[in-house]
Amino acid sequence: MSLDTSPDRPLAGPVFFDRRELDLVLRVYGRMVAQGEWRDYSVAGHKDFAEFAVFRRSGDAPLYRIEKRPALQAKQGQWAVIGEGGQILRRGRDLAQALRVFDARKFNVVE
Repeated sequence: MSLDTSPDRPLAGPVFFDRRELDLVLRVYGRMVAQGEWRDYSVAGHKDFAEFAVFRRSGDAPLYRIEKRPALQAKQGQWAVIGEGGQILRRGRDLAQALRVFDARKFNVVE
């Protein structure tokens, strides 16, 4: 059995955020923490996508998920912001543009 390491074939592995992408996401996260809206986060790299989830409290379900799916870059765009109910709030090819969904509205916590 041989391992094909040709440059035409990318190595298989989990998708993850690069430093620039993570910096953009953490800026939004920091702003929302300062406003008292968010209190915790998690980052996960999966086989097909990377996920940054934000939480109101550490034991709750995520309020929002920011997903990177490179397979969708040429179609709908690799970035998606997903709400608590699973609805896609914004999708796009540019992360900064997708993150503007958090600038566009005032978020109210409903208990």
